[in-house]
Amino acid sequence: MPGYCLLSSDHPVIEFWQVIAGKVPGRAGERQITLFDSVGFAIEDVCALGYVRDRLKVTGQYEELDLLAAPTSHADFFGMILPAAR
Repeated sequence: MPGYCLLSSDHPVIEFWQVIAGKVPGRAGERQITLFDSVGFAIEDVCALGYVRDRLKVTGQYEELDLLAAPTSHADFFGMILPAAR
């Protein structure tokens, strides 16, 4: 389907905590994104986002984005966020 950006089945999946803890590298450049796809409880999502927000605020190296989406397909998350990253 046009506009879809699906990862190959052999693409490495890295746990979010590993990036936050410095166990694995995160982004390697400004054109890359970190995608957090939570499958947990809402309170875990809020806590994770709060932690990341607090860590980023002290760096000054962030850009606020509006993430209010109305996707036509839950499988096209990359298609929704890629335009914002350009």
